[in-house]
Amino acid sequence: MELKELISLADERIKEYRELKELGMFYNSHNFIPGGVHYPLITDYPEIEYDEMFKGYKKPKDEMFDAYVHIPFCSKCCTFCHYPSLYNNSDEEKDKYITAIDKNMDIYMQTVGIDKIKLKSALIAGGTSTDLTPKQLERFLQIFTSKCDMSKTTQFNYDVSPHTLINEEGITKLKILKEYGVGRVTIGIQTLNEAIMKAMNRPHNKAEGLQSIKNALDLGFKVNIEFIFGYPQQTLENWFEDLKEMVTLGADEIQFYRLKIDAYGDQQGNIKIVKEQHADLFPTVEDTFRMKAMVIDYLKKFGYIENMRRVFTKTKADFSHFAFGQCCRMRDQLAFGVTGYSNLSDRFVLNTYKFDKFYERINEGKLPFDRGIVRDADTQQRWALIMPLKNYFVDKKYYKEQTNVDIENSVVYPIIQVAKEYGLIEENEKQIKLTPKGSFFADEVVGLFYNPKYNPFKKEEFKEGPLNPYSLNSRS
Repeated sequence: MELKELISLADERIKEYRELKELGMFYNSHNFIPGGVHYPLITDYPEIEYDEMFKGYKKPKDEMFDAYVHIPFCSKCCTFCHYPSLYNNSDEEKDKYITAIDKNMDIYMQTVGIDKIKLKSALIAGGTSTDLTPKQLERFLQIFTSKCDMSKTTQFNYDVSPHTLINEEGITKLKILKEYGVGRVTIGIQTLNEAIMKAMNRPHNKAEGLQSIKNALDLGFKVNIEFIFGYPQQTLENWFEDLKEMVTLGADEIQFYRLKIDAYGDQQGNIKIVKEQHADLFPTVEDTFRMKAMVIDYLKKFGYIENMRRVFTKTKADFSHFAFGQCCRMRDQLAFGVTGYSNLSDRFVLNTYKFDKFYERINEGKLPFDRGIVRDADTQQRWALIMPLKNYFVDKKYYKEQTNVDIENSVVYPIIQVAKEYGLIEENEKQIKLTPKGSFFADEVVGLFYNPKYNPFKKEEFKEGPLNPYSLNSRS
């Protein structure tokens, strides 16, 4: 399949984009904010009193949890990153943080009322989760696995940066991960274009990125590789070159993210400065959608299917169990470390991003959260639809278990009916899911269900029409 054919297929999506924009579904801004990853967005959570956060919380019936640990160390600040990290820190600082994580886990278990964390799945990320010495990495894993009952764990994930998996030390780290049960690694390649990689301020080059993939595959890991599209200097031509090479790398999964300009975490990334100073370097909105369409059509030719949203695999068995639990089944999830977020039944807990406050709370014997929400009925009903609809599908029976409301009687159902009229959603007796058209514009479709107080885009950004999210929600 050649570039000309891919662009021709992508242009069909652009026609749909223009039509939907006229109907009021699309905002005018190019500053993309993804829908359906969190609801509300994590930047919208208010401060919450310590005692309020866990008042009335009930553990899952099976007492099974997913767990997330945030390792906030990096060697460089990537231009696109929206999360606070510590750069080139001393081993002493990293040892201090691992000790705090140890205490953080103990405090959480005491708060929830468990002796060990019965672990369904786990994700260790950052930052750069492997920006530790081999000795520190092993110490952390000893602590983590000793506090978890992993007898029913289905997957242990690590998000990693390529430069930490190369050379003798990188091989040693991979072997340590393997020894402690890690079976899947997500490697942030981001691009195969050397010039764009440099503009991203990535701590690796192309050769190191490719070597990290080979090392992980050779040691028997399931390998997921990540790429960003819509980045400055990306064109349809050099994006096509990336696509042609990425399908040859042997990865079990290939995951794609659209570039986010505005802060999506607790730190405004430097990419916004780049946008303000060099807007001409960015691909247009339409070319960004063309890049997305090229992914779907090109990878299909090589046997890759969109298994979960933005994740392409050759077999349905290859996917992140942690992401599935968070976004599709909304399982209870415990988070440890700065900026970590826990989802607990009907509430969301967000840890502080301030390192001094994190250490202070831990030393006081308290959990280090400072923001969060106990969802009211409206927010719970929207959350229970938005998350699985974006990423997989909505199971009507499961929806009722989470909300105590039949979906047909929920606040979201009138909007579902409108979306069905425009070919974005389909429904049967058991499920509600996006159509192929709806899945391509999944972020914007789920945005239709946002309560206006949580919509990241102002009312004037949308054209008036039957798919204007503000108008839809005034009637629902």
